[in-house]
Amino acid sequence: MDKREFFGSVAEQTGLSREEAADLTRATLQTLAQRLSEGTVRDLVMGLPDGLEGEVRGVKARLSRRVGLEEAETQVSERTGLRRDEVHAGLRAVLVTLRASVPEDVYAKVVGQLPGQFRELVTED
Repeated sequence: MDKREFFGSVAEQTGLSREEAADLTRATLQTLAQRLSEGTVRDLVMGLPDGLEGEVRGVKARLSRRVGLEEAETQVSERTGLRRDEVHAGLRAVLVTLRASVPEDVYAKVVGQLPGQFRELVTED
């Protein structure tokens, strides 16, 4: 999977345009990376599809990395200009696509460092 396929997957799952899906993906990956340890960010960079690694390379964790889903949705919404319902669906789509595109151990590290609300988001029906 390359970045175009990643964006296409997010667009298909959310009904957003490819451009909106690309913006949402970038903002989501950056927002998630701020909540991860430096080692996990490095692993994520190495596992991301070609062209997406630059989106999280160099992102520094914040002290508030354990902040929940609602705060992450607010951050992504502010970065993209998308509505909260679009961002909620988008976060789910990015996580689902991430699970399909990175090595299983990398995905497990990423979601293991996020609050449980993020894992629950991926299991929503």
